[in-house]
Amino acid sequence: MNPAGHPDVKPYDALLVLSFGGPEKPEDVVPFLENVTRGRGIPRERLEQVGEHYFLFGGKSPINDQNRALIAALEKDFADHGIDLPVYFGNRNWDPYLADTLAQMTADGVQRAAVFATSAYSSWSSCRQYRENLWDAVEQTTGAPRLDKLRQYYNHPGFLEPVVDACLEALGELPTNGDAAHLVFVTHSIPTAMAETSGAPPEAKAQPRGAYVKQHRSAVDEVADRVRAATGRAHRHDLVYCSRSGAPSTPWLEPDVNDHLEELASDGVSQVVLVPIGFVSDHMEVIYDLDTEATATAERLGIRAVRAATSGTDPRFVAMVRDLVLERAAAERGESPDRPALGSLPAGPDICGAGCCPNPRGPRPALCGADS
Repeated sequence: MNPAGHPDVKPYDALLVLSFGGPEKPEDVVPFLENVTRGRGIPRERLEQVGEHYFLFGGKSPINDQNRALIAALEKDFADHGIDLPVYFGNRNWDPYLADTLAQMTADGVQRAAVFATSAYSSWSSCRQYRENLWDAVEQTTGAPRLDKLRQYYNHPGFLEPVVDACLEALGELPTNGDAAHLVFVTHSIPTAMAETSGAPPEAKAQPRGAYVKQHRSAVDEVADRVRAATGRAHRHDLVYCSRSGAPSTPWLEPDVNDHLEELASDGVSQVVLVPIGFVSDHMEVIYDLDTEATATAERLGIRAVRAATSGTDPRFVAMVRDLVLERAAAERGESPDRPALGSLPAGPDICGAGCCPNPRGPRPALCGADS
């Protein structure tokens, strides 16, 4: 606590919520996808095909509104706990762009900011790429504040406990409270080569290679164990993937959620709960890949499917962000804060190790790491 009796956030004078971004109207869709895929040589015709997913929802991704709702909840939570910390919003691929936000933070006199990324796991695309984006934005901004990215939180109680309750609520929507339901945990697929190099090199002590899958499996097992403890029933649970893209010749993590539903149907499974364990809110991957595509697959197969809610603005998730800021602030002041973590893996490091989650296209500088 600081002298006024309020939680001490020094040395931070701002929080930056850093996210992926998404189109907000139909004419934004293809330019947004061009931003996402820049440098990969994907034809515009292919981008227009992918954009059909967005056009099904009026050409608008839900992610920006979800982040604005999270920021509003954070601002209220901070105020309720006596924390005077402005919250800024920056995106990787769409307005508000990170570089523009950082310029505004600089103009506002921000000196040092904590950074909360809306991605809970370790890999190049879910962690280091954001760190590369931070480097780029700082390079473009004269007098930019110092930025400290908060640790990965896939195993934080504030992330996993809402998932447990969402599973229990979804089971309650099924006949006989889902006694025979399978829990199908879903996350974003990535290339297998990227998954294998996620985490730190072998000589590092924390977050070893293969972190992306290991972290997900730890989270999945923890949630399944807690659901079993609450219901008295052990539900079969599996980790599957969605949103595969890229060349068919490039191996990606499998099985796809739709292929997995086919296998469950052949085994006589009639009930599933789809659990978007890889997502913090109802991204396009959730409302299209699960609510639209996977739900249609389940209906075709005669499977009753219910989708569990994401953490979104659950008060525990919002409080988690506050806790992560206070935890890191205390560590930066030389203290030894409590670092809560659930499951088989410890809390991740504040600073990513050298060589962590390398860029598959070759080395690029990144902030917030030992090799920055």
